Parts: sequence; structure tokens; C-alpha cells
Amino acid sequence: MASVLTHKRVLAIALPIVLSNATVPILGAVDTGVVGQLGEAAPIGAVGIGAIILSAVYWIFGFLRMGTTGLTSQASGAGDRDEVDALLARALLIGISAGIVMIIAQVAIFNAAFWISPASAEVEALARDYMVIRVWSAPATIALYGITGWLIAQERTRAVLVIQVGMNGANIALSFWLGLQLGWGVEGVAWATSIAEWGGLALGLWFCRGVFGRAAWLSAARVFDLIRLRHMALVNSDILIRSVLLQAIFVSFLFFGSDFGDVQLAANQILMQFLQVTAYALDGFAFSAEALVGQALGARARAALRRSALLSSLWGSIVCAILALSFALFGGHVIDIMTTAPEVREVARIYLPYMVLAPIVGVAAWMLDGIFIGATRTKDMRNMMIVSAVIYFATVLPLMALFQNHGLWMGLLLNFVVRGVTLAWKYPSLEAEADRPRSGPVAAP
Repeated sequence: MASVLTHKRVLAIALPIVLSNATVPILGAVDTGVVGQLGEAAPIGAVGIGAIILSAVYWIFGFLRMGTTGLTSQASGAGDRDEVDALLARALLIGISAGIVMIIAQVAIFNAAFWISPASAEVEALARDYMVIRVWSAPATIALYGITGWLIAQERTRAVLVIQVGMNGANIALSFWLGLQLGWGVEGVAWATSIAEWGGLALGLWFCRGVFGRAAWLSAARVFDLIRLRHMALVNSDILIRSVLLQAIFVSFLFFGSDFGDVQLAANQILMQFLQVTAYALDGFAFSAEALVGQALGARARAALRRSALLSSLWGSIVCAILALSFALFGGHVIDIMTTAPEVREVARIYLPYMVLAPIVGVAAWMLDGIFIGATRTKDMRNMMIVSAVIYFATVLPLMALFQNHGLWMGLLLNFVVRGVTLAWKYPSLEAEADRPRSGPVAAP
């Protein structure tokens, strides 16, 4: 292990991620503000829709970040420097290749997106202009997922923070310059984001520069080792299935909520931002669990694995308690800031108690996700998510029939509980794995 596992070490991993996440909504607000200065509604809608479509497609490749973190942390814990280097090469190859495929398939992707969610002719035309520019940075964006996971696994989250702040800072500056000062409008905002994403990749590669002079980086036999490639594919496919099911739950939540009228739908949308804040705040501690649990498992150190899980979860629980208290005390004021509609404010306050409960009942699910990712126990994650999704869809409809929108929120919180309980049920076998001697190459099945 790199050093003694202390509270300070957990916080050193987590806090840069929390700060990094804090820059994400700022960027979206700036982009919206820039096109908002054009004095028309269509550009705002175009940037919003274009960004959502691209984010949804990029989200599919989120497995690359999580899978790379788990595999790299285990290789690092086992002291296999060559495998750590090779994992970066594999992640970059997957990311860049996926981005190239996305560029080639852009017309089909955009057509499918507007078929599913049509917009006015003007908004769609502007959104296509936006996406045609931004899609050229797809290789950089997806490859950066792999770099981020690789850095997190080695507890280099300050580098992740620098990359995120640098990329978003450049994006903001370029958006003002290209979008407003040069008068490029929507296309200027798109070019700003695309250039910033390539700049983020360049900065990420600079932080990884120590790898490029070592032999494993260029070793085709190591990088394309079939056993390790097969295991990486299995890990990533399990995470993808798990993530698709999780996304299906949240998308269905929005669709189900639309049955209760525009006011309750708007209130639900506002309250979902409280969940986003919770997720952003917990990411840092879940990521610390990924890195530390993976290293401990790679070193076959059961005591360190348990301590990693406990310390990360302790801090995650503290943060969730603070968030729950904050939502209870200040949630109403936040709602008033987010909307001026009196009826939406009133309805959102009715359901605010669910947001107070969400961090408390959801902390186990969030933290155990990080623990299982670090251990690359992705098959368990996939299977327990299947169980959770089945229970969610089987219970949310009867709950909605009985309690309307209250039932919808009950179903979502119940899903958090089920995810936590089912993963906790599998946790002892994860610890037992640390007692078994390693057979074969590091991080192989």
C-alpha cells in the first residue's frame, strides 16, 4: 500500500473530486448565459438539447472511467507497474476508437435523437450545427474518461481537479470570446467546448507522461494480452448493463411524473437537483473507496480492504448527514431561488422531506457502488442492479396508484434501499476474496 490508511488520506482523495464536480454546473450556466445574450429563445434551446444529446451518448462510455479505476487500483496494490501502464494504453485505445466511431456515425446518432425527442425546425437546425462541431472532440472526451479513472486509482485526484478546472476554465473563456465577442453564437460555444475538451486530453496526457518512456506502454504483447483484454471487456460490459438499468429507473421516474400534471412535474425536476448535489458530493468518497479498496484487494490485504471501506463510508455518511440537515433547513429557500412560480414552490415544498431522506437512505448504495467498482466485482453489481430494478418497477406502479406522486418518490427511495441492502449482502464474499491467494496475472479473472 502507498501509505498508512488514515482519515487524511481518504480526504486527500475525495476533496479534489468534490471541488472538481462543483465546476460542472458553473460551465452549463455560463454556456446558457452566453447564448442567452443573443436575445432569442432558439439558441438557448439548441445548446441545451445538443448538450443533452451528446452527454447521453458520452454517458454510455462511463464504464471506461469506472472499469479503469478498479483494474488499475488492483494492479497498483499488487505492485504490477507494467500492468498499470498497459491499462492506460488500453483505456486510451478504447476511448479514441469509440470517439472515431461516434464521428463516423454522427448522422445516424443525431437523426435517432431527434426522432426520439423532436424539436422545432429552428432549434433542431441550430442544435445540429452545435453537435456537428462538438462531435469532433468525442475521441478526446471519451479517452479522458480512461485517464481520469487511471489517475483516481493511483490517488492522483489533484491532477483530476487541475484537468477539470483547466478544461472548464478554458471553455468559459473561449465561450465568451468566440460566442459573444466574435459573434459566432451557438457555433462559438460549440467550438469553445470542443477546443477545451482536446485541451483537457492534452493536459491529462501530460499528467501521465511518466508512463510513455516505459516498456509496457509500447509492448503489444502486454497491451493486447487476451486474458486481460477479456477480463476488461467483462468488467466494462457488466458496468454498462448496470448503468443502463440505473438510467432506466431515473428516466422512468421522469416519465411517470409527467402523468401528475405540469406543476408536479416541474416540482419533481427541481427536487431532482437536490439528488444531483448529493451525487456530486458523494462522488469523492465513492472514488476514494474505489482506489483504496482496489489497492487493498490487489495487495491481498483484508484488513486494509475493510478499513478502506469503513473510512470512506464514514466520511460519506457524515457528508450525507450534513446534506440532509441542510436540505431540511434551507431546502425551501433553494426552491424559491430555482423557481418564481408560486404553485411550483408550494408543491416542491410538499415533497421536500423525500430529499431530506434521500442522502440518508441512499448513502449505502452510493458507497457500496464505489467499493464494488474498486474490487471489480462488477458481476455482483450487475446482478444486484437487476434485482433492484425489478423490485422498483414492481412496486412503484402500485405505490403511485395508492399515493400518486408521493408513491413515485417512495418507489425511488425504496430503490436506493434495495440497492444498498443487496450489495451489503454480497459484501462478505468481497472481503473473503482478499484472503484467497492470487492465481494468474493481476486483475485477471
